[in-house]
Amino acid sequence: MKRVVIFASGSGSNAENLIRFFQNSDRTSVIQVLTNNPQAKVLERCKKLNVSALSFNKIAFTETEDVLNILKASNPDLIVLAGFLWKFPEKILKHFPNKVINLHPALLPKFGGKGMYGMHVHHAVVDQKETETGITIHYVNEHYDEGAVIFQAKCAVLASDSAETVAEKIHLLEMAHFPEVVKKILNA
Repeated sequence: MKRVVIFASGSGSNAENLIRFFQNSDRTSVIQVLTNNPQAKVLERCKKLNVSALSFNKIAFTETEDVLNILKASNPDLIVLAGFLWKFPEKILKHFPNKVINLHPALLPKFGGKGMYGMHVHHAVVDQKETETGITIHYVNEHYDEGAVIFQAKCAVLASDSAETVAEKIHLLEMAHFPEVVKKILNA
């Protein structure tokens, strides 16, 4: 059985989508969700879905081995960042080489880097008058949004689109593609 740990910071819609996708799988299981936000809605979602969920602070993540030790104990085959906003520490990346992936709401390398997440990305896409955008699933390295690209899916940005309508299009792409890409990575 392949083991997945998800990191999330917010509402957790992508985490829930992944959990539900693998819920009845005999090959893959989401075993745990970790969050840096003790108020995150992802914690409520996990409770309803009967998935272990923990919150942690910056010290536990970057200055001590606490989060690394949780991951060592969980022994995941894949760590999935689904709306997780903190830069991932090198000590965790070194312990889990090529086992940490991220979902980004734009076509990297455009609209990536520190501070480029969620609605910030969608506003930038609309402000720059882009004609297309999409999602990028990529490996995580020591730099924001610079790891090797695994998968991209595109959608059109119309002149009439707002950041909110772009967000809706991106959400549909995430829901459709993210679980399938995770499945492919784990079955590779």
